[in-house]
Amino acid sequence: MPEGGQVRPEEGRAREEAALRSDAQRNRRRILEVALVELTRAADAPLSTIAKKACVGQGTFYRNFPNREALVLEVYRYEMQQVADTAAQLLRTRAPDRALREWMDRLAQYAMAKAGLAAALRKATSDHGGLAQLGHGPVTRAVTLLLRANEEAGTIRPGLTPDDFVLAIAGLWQLDPHSDWQPRATRLLDLVMDGLRAGASGADGPHRGR
Repeated sequence: MPEGGQVRPEEGRAREEAALRSDAQRNRRRILEVALVELTRAADAPLSTIAKKACVGQGTFYRNFPNREALVLEVYRYEMQQVADTAAQLLRTRAPDRALREWMDRLAQYAMAKAGLAAALRKATSDHGGLAQLGHGPVTRAVTLLLRANEEAGTIRPGLTPDDFVLAIAGLWQLDPHSDWQPRATRLLDLVMDGLRAGASGADGPHRGR
C-alpha cells in the first residue's frame, strides 16, 4: 500500500470487481433458490414472479438466464448434483448393495418431491419421455460409481451399464406424486434390486435387506 495508507487505483478496481462478482453470485444463487420453490409448485411459474421474489431486476435476471429453458435446466442440474453426491456418502458407510438400494429410495423421494420441477423441465425442453437428462452428467457418474462398487463386491450381476439402470427404474416416472406412491415405489425398486442381484458372482452371496 502506498505511503499515507492510500489504495493504489489498480487495487481499488480489483476490490470493486471482486465485490461486483460477489454480488452477481449472490443474485444468481437467490434466483435459483426462488426458482426451485416456484417451479416445484407450478411448472409454468412466470419468470417475472421469480425475478420479483428473488429481488432482482429483469435485466439482472435475463443476464443470468436468458430464457426459461436456461433457468429450468440450471435448477435441475443443481438439484440432480445434490442427489448424485449422496452416492459416495452412502458407499462410505454402507455395504455396496445396501448403498445402492438406499440411493434408489432417495432418487424416488426426489422424483416425487420435485414432480413440479420435472414437469417444468419437460415443458421447457419439449421432452415427453420423462427425465431425459437422468442418464447424463452427475447422476450417470453416481450410478457408475454404485454399479462398479457392487460389481467389484460381487453383489450384482456383472456388465450392467448406467443406461441399463435408468431403463430399469423408468417406472418411477409413471407414479403419481399425489397418490400413496411410497409402497408402489418400494415394490418396484425391490424388483429392480432383485434383478440386479440375479447372477451376482459373490462367493458368499449378496447382502440382503435394505
